[in-house]
Amino acid sequence: MSKAFTRETDQDEDDGEVAAPALPPGTRNYMTRRGHRLLREEFEHLVKVERPNLVQVVSWAAGNGDRSENGDYIYGKKRLREIDRRLRFLTKRLDSAVVVDPAEQENVDQVFFGATVTICDEEGAEARYQIVGIDEADVGAGMISWISPLARALMKSREGDLVRFQSPQGWREIEILEILYR
Repeated sequence: MSKAFTRETDQDEDDGEVAAPALPPGTRNYMTRRGHRLLREEFEHLVKVERPNLVQVVSWAAGNGDRSENGDYIYGKKRLREIDRRLRFLTKRLDSAVVVDPAEQENVDQVFFGATVTICDEEGAEARYQIVGIDEADVGAGMISWISPLARALMKSREGDLVRFQSPQGWREIEILEILYR
């Protein structure tokens, strides 16, 4: 079949939206100043650096003639769609963001968003977690989302409290050793 009779779309079958962490219905998109800054920097980089450079490559590739076998054109267009999708996602997240500065927390004897909490589990192992927004969560770095089961269980508790929560391994009990806001 001639290429003239096929329709070139901007969407491939495998080009669907990547599932981003969803906010619970009716909740706000809380994030720390650091998390907001990182999302904003990513947005700026995509808009000012990556996308313009890619548009230039795609434009050059389009001028080379047959686009059906032009790898620069095909993969450039696909990457442009990915960048545009990410920009839409970042725009929504930044527009709905409620930036919370943990250092401004007045009630520092209880766990709230932004708190850094040191806990001790049943085996005596200590761990430290900061409660952050869903877009900045990184368990390996000790940053847990405020909608995670552990963070929800910790909310409003105080130093010395024993907290039970449902983990993937079953019910666990932890003790809160320290609460910091920085």
